[in-house]
Amino acid sequence: MPAYVIAHIDVQDPVKYEDYKKMSPISIERFGGRFIARGGRTEVLEGTWQPKRLVMIEFPSVEVAREWWASDDYAPAKALRQATSTGDLIVVEGV
Repeated sequence: MPAYVIAHIDVQDPVKYEDYKKMSPISIERFGGRFIARGGRTEVLEGTWQPKRLVMIEFPSVEVAREWWASDDYAPAKALRQATSTGDLIVVEGV
């Protein structure tokens, strides 16, 4: 069943973060992933959460999503993301 990586990112260095945005799709595609949402405009419908940057990526399964996140393919991009931003990533199983 599909799985979704959901990332809430607060970009600290927008110039260098642009490099991450160019690098990350390569590894995502190698693991069968695809972007569902990638930093588009958000609107709060309920509550007080004011997200900075939201990204949703669909993978074939939770296992594949974990493999991507821990992969050597993604490691350079992940290091750049962690150096230029703060945030939270979760994986959720789809239906």
